[in-house]
Amino acid sequence: MRGAGAKARNWALVAIATLCGCAARAPFDREAYLEAASLKAQALAVMDRATEPFARHREAIEQLEQSVLEAQRRALHRPHNEESARQWAILADPERHSLFGFLGRWKTQGQLDAEFVAEAKGLVAEGFDAILELEAAKREPRAGRRAR
Repeated sequence: MRGAGAKARNWALVAIATLCGCAARAPFDREAYLEAASLKAQALAVMDRATEPFARHREAIEQLEQSVLEAQRRALHRPHNEESARQWAILADPERHSLFGFLGRWKTQGQLDAEFVAEAKGLVAEGFDAILELEAAKREPRAGRRAR
């Protein structure tokens, strides 16, 4: 699993997206934000079970995978939403050290060590946090609040 490098990359994407506010970007989508937050919670809860046999949780895993793929598809089809779509693609890439890579490893190995699960959960949480931050950065500043 990658540690500091992946985290730095995620924060760099968020910083670039925030600083490039002058470029065309998708408007804030409350539903997309809530969906990402919900999927983050679901993913971390499913990952908690990876110390148990994969087969016992196959249905929940398949449902999570389908939901993530649907969220990725929606992000990809929103105009000016490339950064978020790229982050969803990272989560859904079975070759990456992210959510689908973790799920693939769990399937292959049957069950995983608690220490590995904890480390992987941190990386997956960072991936979801990047999506949430990208979406939150699209909010228009409210009257009386200064833009950062």
